[in-house]
Amino acid sequence: MNEAARLARNARIADRLRQRYASERRFHAFGFAAVAFSALILAFLLVTMTSNGIGGFQRAELRFPINFTEAGLTVDEAQLSGPDALQTLETDGLPQVVSFAATQALGQPAAAQLNDGAWREVAAMLIANPSLLHSRREVSLPASKDLAAAMRGDGPPELRGLTRQLGDSGALKARFDPGFLSRSDATDPQQVGIWGALKGSMLTMLVTLLLAFPIGVLAAVYLEEFAPRNRWSELIEVSINNLAAVPSIIFGLLGLAVFLGAFPNLRSAPVIGGMTLALMTMPVIVISGRNAIKSVPPSIRDAALAIGASRVQVIFHHILPLALPGIMTGTIIGMARALGETAPLLMIGMRAFVASPPSGFTSPSSVLPVQIFLWSDEISRGFVERTSAAIIVLLLFLLAMNGIAIYLRNRFEKRW
Repeated sequence: MNEAARLARNARIADRLRQRYASERRFHAFGFAAVAFSALILAFLLVTMTSNGIGGFQRAELRFPINFTEAGLTVDEAQLSGPDALQTLETDGLPQVVSFAATQALGQPAAAQLNDGAWREVAAMLIANPSLLHSRREVSLPASKDLAAAMRGDGPPELRGLTRQLGDSGALKARFDPGFLSRSDATDPQQVGIWGALKGSMLTMLVTLLLAFPIGVLAAVYLEEFAPRNRWSELIEVSINNLAAVPSIIFGLLGLAVFLGAFPNLRSAPVIGGMTLALMTMPVIVISGRNAIKSVPPSIRDAALAIGASRVQVIFHHILPLALPGIMTGTIIGMARALGETAPLLMIGMRAFVASPPSGFTSPSSVLPVQIFLWSDEISRGFVERTSAAIIVLLLFLLAMNGIAIYLRNRFEKRW
């Protein structure tokens, strides 16, 4: 090879190397850009939800004193410990006492903007601490939704002057509302709470987990370890893979036709919602379980069988403990999907207005995603802020649930 040919060959090699390195740099740049874009979108979502949701954890409250010793209430402390304490206080004139105290302290126009259910919070204070009947107490009670809207700048124009006056005097403020986490649904954004829907989600997810996890794992074990390799097992495998991609509303229709057809009196109950979501979650657990079982080295099976273990002992003493982290990963994905589902639960009637938390698995209930959907359909800006706050609660619930699952996965992980 002459010198010219050798130089030309070296030049071609160098050019190909430059192209290869340039291609690698472009790939790194695109990968970094994709990760940065995803992180930016996530940060934007979190910042937007947080900024919009902060107001949802607050409510407009009017602050004024109530002198219970001079209020003329005839109820005694013993009556406040009975089951009818709220009705007793209402009959004794507590709503009028609260209204009169607000009028005396703030004036008639401001007292007229006190929330209709404000006296119930005073009643709850008295029931929790009957000794307040002999004292004078500063209370912060919810304002009407019109006054709250005027405080945000989008309420009735005639109330904005009153809002400024009360705000300057310190009688009207937006305060943190701990009751948002302990109350249930209501028609007034000043009185709504998330506890009813949150408890409904907990009960529904518990039913889903108790049904989907054991059935899904056992199905994965049977299909992978015991089922004969024929066209019937192949048909079942294809069907399970297809079920994992079926739209969730189809499972809602199935729950409506089967579960509500069998138990018509349990409409909108967590047990029906849990069974419906379990159908949707099981294919994901089966698929992830089979993949996790396949990933266990064959030498583990051979060694266990060689020392005399039965096939069942091999599976439950060796294979499943080693496959559990992978199974838990699939369970986390399935449960996270189930927690955020709305369509199947709407189909089985879990969109009812439920003003009290469910007392059990068969009580009428709502769930967080459905509650968020219903609030987002309201035109009041107060519900818009409450919706953002509910989304934050849902995200925190999801993070907590996933955190527990990841901890359990790492806790039971075994290495070989």
